[in-house]
Order: sequence, then C-alpha cells, then structure tokens
Amino acid sequence: MKEGPDISQIGALIGDPARANMLTALMGGQALTASELAGAAGVTLQTASTHLSRLEAGGLIAQRKQGRHRYFALADDEVGLLLENIMGFAANRGLMRTRPGPKDPALRKARVCYNHLAGDFGVRMLDRLVADGDVALDGEEAALTPAGEARIAAIGIDLAALKTQRRPLCRTCLDWSERRSHLSGALGEALLARFIADGWAKREKDSRAIRFTAEGERRFLALFPE
Repeated sequence: MKEGPDISQIGALIGDPARANMLTALMGGQALTASELAGAAGVTLQTASTHLSRLEAGGLIAQRKQGRHRYFALADDEVGLLLENIMGFAANRGLMRTRPGPKDPALRKARVCYNHLAGDFGVRMLDRLVADGDVALDGEEAALTPAGEARIAAIGIDLAALKTQRRPLCRTCLDWSERRSHLSGALGEALLARFIADGWAKREKDSRAIRFTAEGERRFLALFPE
C-alpha cells in the first residue's frame, strides 16, 4: 500500500469542470449561494448541491449560514494559493478555457485573487517592494524587512495586528496572466483593502476585475513606480 499524501483526491475534486468553475468563481473572495455557484458551473441546483458537498468534504470550501441562507467560500488562504498556482501552471502550458473577452484587459491589469491584488498591478507592487528592499525573497518565500515595516506602517496598515494572525504575513503567488509572482498573505490582503478603503479602487460588479480611479491609479503608480 502506498504511503504519504494522496494528491489524487484533490486532483479529482478540482478536475471536474463544474467544480473547477465553482472554485474559480469563489476565487473572487466573496461567499456565494448554491444558486449562484450552480449558474457559474452551468448545472442544476440539485447537481450543484452534490458538487458542493464533495468540495466541502474535501476541505476545499466552507459553508456559512446567515439566517435562512447558506453561503459558500474557499476554506482558507491555502486553497486560494493552490488554485492560483494551478491557474498559473495551466496558463504557462497554454491551457486556457476561453478566448480573451471584453473583460480580459481589465482582469490582466488588476484583479482580486481570493483576497489580494493580482494582475499587472499586483506584480508591479511586489517587484517594487523587492527592488526597494522592503520585501526579501528566498525562492517562493517572502519576508518583510525592517525598512518594509516602516513603509507599510506609513501607508496606514497596522502591522502589529497582522502579525497576530495565524497565516503568513507575506507570501508569493504565481500570477496566471503575468507568469510572475504577486504578493499574497495577510499583507497582500491588507494592502488591497487599504486601496479600496481609500477610494483608489473598487471591484467591478460580477467580476474579479479591480478598477482603479484616475486619481487612485496615479497614487498607486507613484507609490509603486516601475
């Protein structure tokens, strides 16, 4: 009998087209209802419920109840990181599900990857932090330097609160459109939340795209120049 982790179970869960579409929809970071996920997967509600039960049993999604309604979301950051890495791997092999559409340029420029900024702007942000010595990379591992802590604090982010979280402060995530890494982890989420709270950007309705205002883009590019 073989020993060790069984990747076939995870592969089977993610490999089904309907479940893959559901997981991709949840990469937007929002909790969705079974009906919404059925629409994303192109299946009936009854079929969607079966898929959701399997995904929940496999630890890929978690259920949230609010009153009479049930919502589903990715189980944790690890699932989001896994899915984004698989997307990056598939894109590197030319395995794309759809042709580029009207929203494609917006998604490539800036989008939400579970809870952090991805796309060209996400990669640009990490590149600048690394170039300025604010983030140190060791392979796929990332760490905020003392200079980086001062910079992030100046942006208005409470690092002390972030450090109390159980998840990593900094992580890298392979960007499927840019084929390079962007910043994830608690810091990646906090930075995107700050941009939205400050009115620099907002999320497009029914899309993972993040739309920066003209002033927000100017400020972002000034903070993270090429």
